[in-house]
Amino acid sequence: MKFSLLVIGKTNEKYLEEGIKIYDNRLKNYTKFDMIEVRDIKGFQNPEDLKKKEADAFLEKIKDDDVLVLLDENGKSFSSVEFSLWIENQQIRSVKHVVFIIGGAFGVHQVIRQRSNLVLSFSKMTFSHQMIRLFFVEQLYRAFTIIKNEKYHNP
Repeated sequence: MKFSLLVIGKTNEKYLEEGIKIYDNRLKNYTKFDMIEVRDIKGFQNPEDLKKKEADAFLEKIKDDDVLVLLDENGKSFSSVEFSLWIENQQIRSVKHVVFIIGGAFGVHQVIRQRSNLVLSFSKMTFSHQMIRLFFVEQLYRAFTIIKNEKYHNP
């Protein structure tokens, strides 16, 4: 099973890059994971037009049989244990690839919402689209330590 995180643009904060790298390295013991950066799209004044172009770029990276999860503050909330159970359920279902999407500064276009199998919220609070990358990778790592009943997660 493989996990991908699709994001808009590069992370421009060194501390975020370092944190992401720590959890990316730890995940290698559990699963295949990659973060795919879709190039920033410039030149759009209208946020809806920009979100549509970003959606098109995302959809180019997604296959029909991929399970797509949109990270969005208005989504379903899971505890870390519930998230690990969801991950485990995808394994049981023999899902080959789970793709998570973090939208750009204006969110995501409706076509991404419609294509998503799950809309997941990490919090009712809004986080920068760069900071949530670190939170996500840490939670994915935590999910695998919960599944393996390892010490990292303290209930």
